[in-house]
Amino acid sequence: MAEARSHHDWNHTAAVMALLANCHRDPKKSKTFKPNDFHPHTQRRSERMPTVPVSVLKQVFVDRQTGK
Repeated sequence: MAEARSHHDWNHTAAVMALLANCHRDPKKSKTFKPNDFHPHTQRRSERMPTVPVSVLKQVFVDRQTGK
């Protein structure tokens, strides 16, 4: 229920932020903003977290413990 409330609140906040950003942007220099540009729950995963190969995780967590 708390997550749904957070999504609801961010839907409202993101819409207001997009409206303000579009009011103050230069139409010749920038694109139109959408609420999803400001909504943290709808950002693509690739933007939030970088991906690394499994070998890097093995070096950090497994090899460190065994002393290699």
